[in-house]
Amino acid sequence: MTDESVDCFNCGSSNPEWAQVCRSCGVVLRHGEARVTPAGRVPTDRDSLLSMGAVIGTILLALLVGLFVSGLNPTDPIVGQSSPSPSATAEPSIAPSVEPPVATDTAVPAATASAPPALSGTVIFGTQLDGNRQVIDPVETYTPGMTFAHSITNATPFGVPTIGEQVVRMNEDGTEGEEVVAYAGNQLRVDPAATTAGYSGPDASAFLQSWGPGLYEMRVYVGDTLIARGSFRLADG
Repeated sequence: MTDESVDCFNCGSSNPEWAQVCRSCGVVLRHGEARVTPAGRVPTDRDSLLSMGAVIGTILLALLVGLFVSGLNPTDPIVGQSSPSPSATAEPSIAPSVEPPVATDTAVPAATASAPPALSGTVIFGTQLDGNRQVIDPVETYTPGMTFAHSITNATPFGVPTIGEQVVRMNEDGTEGEEVVAYAGNQLRVDPAATTAGYSGPDASAFLQSWGPGLYEMRVYVGDTLIARGSFRLADG
């Protein structure tokens, strides 16, 4: 190899003497021939066109060779293996937040007193009894000179020869007082097979002197069972 160089007749670049193709423009070098300057931007002379065709053919041949070589060693696909899928990660469950109760101004209904149990009998107060020992002229208030009488009617026969009568002083608002003026030991004789009984007593003034004026309640018992209750009032006049 010598230090001599060959100028490209196409682009004028200096190439080693042994080069067959210009290292700048790629045309085939013509050793011993002077440079020919093309008339236009693209050379149109026969030799230049042949040189360009040779270069293009060389490039295409190189591409075809590359494709052929790559086809000889195809990448083997992975058979029977599936790409690992990311395992599903369980999302932490979030408990619903519990809102604190909101205070409201809703009024709480006051507790009402439970109604007393239904009784099997009734008591009526008056001043006279008929032939069946029942009151015929009911009254609510007794004053001096009035006869104190009352009658009891039960849903079933009394079943005993006597029934107990208790009298309790009541407060003016109808609530029960603390004073018991007559105990259930006061027995009234009755027919065990009967469902009615009555009593006609002394003048109401006797009770006024013993108990004083006010509101009273009589309670009637068969043994220890309350079967009837009723209210009356004693007044001075």
